[in-house]
Amino acid sequence: MGRPLLSQFLTLSNSSPLFAASVTCRRNPNELLKCTTGIFPHIGRKFRSLCTIPVADASSSEPAVSETSSVSIKKRVVSGVQPTGSIHLGNYLGAIKNWVDLQDQYDTLFFIVDLHAITLPYDTQQLSKVTKETAAIYLACGVDVSKASVFVQSHVRAHVELMWLLSSATPIGWLNRMIQFKEKSLKEGDENVGVALLTYPVLMASDILLYQSDYVPVGDDQKQHLELTRDLAERVNYLYGGRKWKKLGGRGGTIFKVPEPLIPPAGARVMSLTDGLSKMSKSAPSDQSRINLLDSKDVIANKIKRCKTDSFSGLEFDNSQRPECNNLLSIYQIVTGKTKQEVAEECQSMNWGNFKPVLTDALIDHLYPIQVRYGEIMSDGSYLDTVLADGARRATEIADNTLKNVYQAMGFLR
Repeated sequence: MGRPLLSQFLTLSNSSPLFAASVTCRRNPNELLKCTTGIFPHIGRKFRSLCTIPVADASSSEPAVSETSSVSIKKRVVSGVQPTGSIHLGNYLGAIKNWVDLQDQYDTLFFIVDLHAITLPYDTQQLSKVTKETAAIYLACGVDVSKASVFVQSHVRAHVELMWLLSSATPIGWLNRMIQFKEKSLKEGDENVGVALLTYPVLMASDILLYQSDYVPVGDDQKQHLELTRDLAERVNYLYGGRKWKKLGGRGGTIFKVPEPLIPPAGARVMSLTDGLSKMSKSAPSDQSRINLLDSKDVIANKIKRCKTDSFSGLEFDNSQRPECNNLLSIYQIVTGKTKQEVAEECQSMNWGNFKPVLTDALIDHLYPIQVRYGEIMSDGSYLDTVLADGARRATEIADNTLKNVYQAMGFLR
């Protein structure tokens, strides 16, 4: 069941914000588009001398909601996972587990990104089934529908509408630079790759910008896509926002918030059990490479027993010559809730024969309650339907307001 949005969504990065503030050019306004940083830092530097950051231009920098309001408003976080394959430990530790903490701190929307699931060949007979199973996994892992909205991407039609509008403002050169498209199109062959795989990052941008998201939890492999989302938000704000929008009857100011990456402190990139240099993935040919959340005790024990290790003595973090060791210790750290220092001290004198049973027991103990809860949720289909319908209604209210503003700012007759 998939990759976060960043796992694609969102199969969903380790640095401070990578983008400069919105800028206004003194000469030809078209030069602004050449001042974009992030994806094109060399071009941004070239034209920096032509640009100034606006200080008092309320029409171009006014936020949609006042930051100084006496009412405390939570920042918003959105994320999702594709309903393809099986939800595995990488999806859980890299994304879903972190959502449980985020829902207490932020206004959260977590969705099943089924529209992303059709960018490559898929089983039409299974799509609706695995979509529902993915939603059940969300809840079983601890996502609380009294705190977070849980819904299916395709149930909010604004995702597709905004994608088309954003596509008109997305330079094809930006998409051609996307690493995932290059890798997958090379692997699958041009005749087997649809246009959706190329434009997938625009849909991801739509997913994020629709909800005026403040933060997006992302992994290393999605960092480039979030950069594109940020650049695209800045570009649309410049092309259609500010005074131009106000002249069309809108409120003026920025159309989209420019989202920031939210990087979990550990587990953002869980690696394969058979290759410590490759990310754990549902698309890997061998099921031995991953721990699926619904794997039985015996299956988990067998996979850990057979996973790749090394011949060094003792166990340690952060040795570049021992990627498998670092990966397995990181997994153990997260599922036990211990600190890195505690795990390092506990395991430094262990050998693999001692450590593997300890890791196996920790994984089984951590996943068992999730598996039990999953079974309970799936046995009551009407409950899950109600959760998804309620989540879609709330998401639609937010998304439709954004979409209305975009249509207005772009000059459409409404």
